[in-house]
Amino acid sequence: MNKKSSKVLAALLALIMCLGVFTACQTKTTTTETATEATAAPTETAAAVESVPLVVAEGEFSEKFSPFFADTVYDVNAMEMTQIVMLTTDRVGGIVYNAIDGETIAYNGTDYTYTGPCDVAVSYDEAADVTTYTIKLKEGILFSDGVEATADDIIFTYYVYADPSYVGSTTLGSYNIIGLKNYQTQTSDDVYTKYYDMASAIRAAGMDHVWADTDAWTQDQQTAYWALETSAWIADVQDIVTFCVNNYGAYVADLGKTEEDLAADEGLQVAFGMYLWGFAAPDDTGALVGGSTGSSWDLTTTFPTIEDYYKEAYAKYAGDADAFYSVEAVDSAATSTVGQAMSDFISAQAAADPEMAGGIPSIEGIKKVDQYTVEVKTSGYEAPAVYTICGLYVVPMHYYGDTAQYDYDNNMFGHPFGDLSLIQAKTTQPMGAGPYKFVKYENRICYFEANENYFKGAPMTEYVQFKETIDSEIVAGIAAGTVDVGDVNGSKKNFEEVAGYNSNGEISGDVLDTVKVDNLGYGYIGINADNVMVGSDPASEQSKDLRKALGTVLAVYRDAAYDSYYGEAATVINYPISNTSWAAPQPTDEGYKVAFSTDVDGNDIYSSSMTTDEKYAAALQAAIGYFVAAGYTYDEATGMLTAAPEGAKLSYEAVIGGDGIGDHPSFAVLTDAAAALATIGFELKINDLTDTSVLWDMLDASSQELWCAAWQATIDPDMYQVYHSSGIVGRGGSDSNHYHIDDATLDQLIVDARQSDDQAYRKAIYKQALDIIADWAVEIPAYQRQNSTVFSAERINLATVTPDITTYWSWLKEIEKVEMQ
Repeated sequence: MNKKSSKVLAALLALIMCLGVFTACQTKTTTTETATEATAAPTETAAAVESVPLVVAEGEFSEKFSPFFADTVYDVNAMEMTQIVMLTTDRVGGIVYNAIDGETIAYNGTDYTYTGPCDVAVSYDEAADVTTYTIKLKEGILFSDGVEATADDIIFTYYVYADPSYVGSTTLGSYNIIGLKNYQTQTSDDVYTKYYDMASAIRAAGMDHVWADTDAWTQDQQTAYWALETSAWIADVQDIVTFCVNNYGAYVADLGKTEEDLAADEGLQVAFGMYLWGFAAPDDTGALVGGSTGSSWDLTTTFPTIEDYYKEAYAKYAGDADAFYSVEAVDSAATSTVGQAMSDFISAQAAADPEMAGGIPSIEGIKKVDQYTVEVKTSGYEAPAVYTICGLYVVPMHYYGDTAQYDYDNNMFGHPFGDLSLIQAKTTQPMGAGPYKFVKYENRICYFEANENYFKGAPMTEYVQFKETIDSEIVAGIAAGTVDVGDVNGSKKNFEEVAGYNSNGEISGDVLDTVKVDNLGYGYIGINADNVMVGSDPASEQSKDLRKALGTVLAVYRDAAYDSYYGEAATVINYPISNTSWAAPQPTDEGYKVAFSTDVDGNDIYSSSMTTDEKYAAALQAAIGYFVAAGYTYDEATGMLTAAPEGAKLSYEAVIGGDGIGDHPSFAVLTDAAAALATIGFELKINDLTDTSVLWDMLDASSQELWCAAWQATIDPDMYQVYHSSGIVGRGGSDSNHYHIDDATLDQLIVDARQSDDQAYRKAIYKQALDIIADWAVEIPAYQRQNSTVFSAERINLATVTPDITTYWSWLKEIEKVEMQ
């Protein structure tokens, strides 16, 4: 039984590999909208006066409402009702540095005054090559329980994100905060390097290496390292067992057992995990047989142990823990098998090293200046850093941490080093200084009540509910009064439905009012380079040619598909970047190309005189050229591909979340491309899924070949998280590089662009980076859509909704001002 092809796993992956993010994409990008104020004529907000609740349509919550751990759009929206953010931005995403007193900035002919909880300053010392970020908190800001926010809360927040056990989607690690790595590893630079090099040398020598006096390490150190790697590997296979038991227990029937048997027997649990993950299979007698070692267990009197599972995995991957982790890991957001062993080894050795007596008690680059001011220093300068370093929430240490464990002067920061259980325990119950207080989550509804201590004044509407609502029911729900406002996918179908409720036949009228803005993000079709390649090198020209063949056929069907689905509410894009970004290439720019519009010889595929059908035919011919260049066998007589080169296939799967009925903007692209490819003997299998809640399980497992999704972008077009090789799943970085693009030149361009504040220079660098991504052919840029928010014109006082809503300024920015009628 093979993990990726067995009947059982096919059923499981049909659950895991789900997609449908085009309506309100769930993403792993670390973006949060700041809760700031903007008014044309500033007035003091009155106390809450409305008892009729404002009901907001939202997607499915995962109850990760923590400011530290929320990662889906819906959980973030709910969490941000209770929080304030250090950084204030305006309607175009510009930073408001003097937010305490406020800054007046014109937009669309109107002056708006923006205020926020913190002033922010950024200064770069070129001689020292150090950037200093200064955050000054406004005095007198209270959390919803009446406790004043101070610099200690900001310090606590930084130390949670900096803790080595932190596994949320926001990291400070990609920016070189002075002393951060030393604190996380509890080693100085010299000591860290010494033991990192030692562990690397021990690994390079191999587990079977016979220690000798000439080795640069002791026999005890060699034994200790391999024991740690074995322990890390065992922990990873235990994670697989736990995942299988917790999520797919019903499939234990394949082993002739019941779920009650599974719950009661630890050995059966291990056997089940081995079976479901493809490491073992039952034989004709019902015994479970290991696929690599040949060991067997009758599952009546004998059962495998977790050590047996480890031995099976070790044998299958010939002792290569990195290879094992990259394919098999359940939680790729966690540290890799080898990474964990290396980290544990370095920490253990450093703890015993006389040079490290006392450890590293604090982060050199994070300082409390006074009761309301914090300073963060980084080595070098990186333009996007301000949005992360200063873009965190002001989180109450007394609620999420332990005041008895906080003493800044004595290097105590509110929680034990390496243990965030205190913080994690509050994941489902958020609290902060935001406009609303979280009451409860019950029956798929988040309940909030006004925060009378909100620093801008108590909200006008006393109660708010965030109600889980199916996308297709949002418009009807607003019209019927079950919800009052919701974000609606800007499709032709939805706009027609909205207009149908208004007496004027428009999308804004007497019943429903609609606001449209460009989405800060874009849709795409992705290709996993490690799963769609020729041979064993995803970076080879042959591998790229294979992906270009697929990309060429997919790209040609974009115009018709997205026009049919969205109409004027979306446009086709040719580079993997949101058109809202200043860095997006424009058609008038030198070197601008339509995506996948050249053949294998570099010639243009299309001419302006071609009809649509002629373009389709030309794309298919160009794809044949790419397939042949990739090593596929093509029969000229029959016009069919007859054989794939080693490592490649004649059939690949594209996963899309169309609710099983094709309700996705890219569904028509896939179906048209699949029909075209079928005429030359190539199969593009479409897996249209109904359950989108486990999207990230599929991507994090790196099991996808092609998939359709959408990215939520950040204000700054930083590419580090998505395209830098450190972000490839399993490498301990962002785990957001689902394309598995690994290109040293691209990595360097991304870093270079970060280190300049010259926008013209950065745009040119990003263009080079985008061209490399295009050459790898791992992403087909799809569409730039518009977001639409539909309000009830009958129940919401629209005059109290923030005006001039933009990509960077949602109506939730000033939810405290919204009144019901």
